[in-house]
Amino acid sequence: MLRDTLHGDARGVVVDSPPGAGKSTLVVRAALELAAAGRPLMVVAQTNAQVDDLVVRLNEKNPELPVGRLHSSDPDAYDKALDDLANVRTSTKAGDLAPLPVVISTAAKWAHVKADDVGGPWRHAIVDEAYQMRSDALLAVAGLFERALFVGDPGQLDPFAIVGSEQWAGLSYDPSASAVATLLAHNPRLPQHRLPVSWRLPASAAPLVSDAFYPYTRFRSGTGEGDRSLEFRVASDGGGVDRVVDEAAVSGWGLLELPAAHTPRTDPEAVRAVAQVVRRLLDREGVTRSERGAVDGSPLTADRICVGTAHRDQAAAVRAALTGLEVTGVTVDTANRLQGREFDVTVVLHPLSGRPDATAFHLETGRLCVLTSRHRHACVVVCRAGVTELLDEHPSADPVQLGVTVKFPDGWEANHSVLERLGRHRVPWTP
Repeated sequence: MLRDTLHGDARGVVVDSPPGAGKSTLVVRAALELAAAGRPLMVVAQTNAQVDDLVVRLNEKNPELPVGRLHSSDPDAYDKALDDLANVRTSTKAGDLAPLPVVISTAAKWAHVKADDVGGPWRHAIVDEAYQMRSDALLAVAGLFERALFVGDPGQLDPFAIVGSEQWAGLSYDPSASAVATLLAHNPRLPQHRLPVSWRLPASAAPLVSDAFYPYTRFRSGTGEGDRSLEFRVASDGGGVDRVVDEAAVSGWGLLELPAAHTPRTDPEAVRAVAQVVRRLLDREGVTRSERGAVDGSPLTADRICVGTAHRDQAAAVRAALTGLEVTGVTVDTANRLQGREFDVTVVLHPLSGRPDATAFHLETGRLCVLTSRHRHACVVVCRAGVTELLDEHPSADPVQLGVTVKFPDGWEANHSVLERLGRHRVPWTP
């Protein structure tokens, strides 16, 4: 893939990557090699957090490399820690940064830059998280570069659009489609590569995620059974929460199943259960061991735990519940905002828990994929019973549209697959 980027003549190269396969590592390495070869480039990411992370990674690998961080005029447009990096230059004007070997910014910021502002287009560009970039965003920046490397995960959430896109369905220029889908529709012969190994997901998780979300592009874990472990210094109290935590520590997965019920979206019992799982993970003084950690293990601290939800109000309710249990420092957010992030342990409030129906939003394959693929050691899912029956009562009925590639597995199939596997690690619990 780097050979095609550095020495090929194709105008684009696409690299598909499963969760944790090293997308950012590839982007950084490609940027360094292009810069070392004397080929200035622009890098496009989708969020400010992703941009700042890439800048830091580049600086860690080569502190002598001048890197430009193009940002908006908002007061918190970038991480001010970048100001302490000697060879990182920040600016709101692309022309100020254009002479540097590497310039990085979001797709939204690049859309306001004209090629004339920077003395003509860059010879090379790298587009990170390309499957989460809408094709209209790609069109807005396409005039800024001649050739590009597109890196992304096809199993994650589709690009976000606030307007309906049915009128464009099936058209090769659908503005709501992903940048990669539109790119390949018009350039089907572009070189395509795939990273086959996840370095994030443990050996216990890769088969479930691969089977449920990547059945035609399977991948494996970069670690084997026993290479990672999660243990607790404090013994279990024998309750349901501790039992599911122990199950997850041993098998990598745990399903804390509450009694079946139709509930508000911010189900108080489920929210409290999520908070209690986090509290017990910390109270029991977890220790993680892995191929890249200390020999005697690393403590499972709050910053290495995350909670994933489908909705922002659910995340807010979990934060409030954690505050009530005097827990701070735990990341709590929606699947959309957790994309690309990595933790030791994740606790997930299942998108269909307590629902009376199964909407397209809650069945979206990418949402469940993100929520179940952020962890290096274990994932605990909190869910009310009855989701399997709910799925059977609401079979997938999306209309078939000409010219639109049918996604497989769809959300219905993926949810069934995940629940079937999680059922082996189920701990029923009545709060």
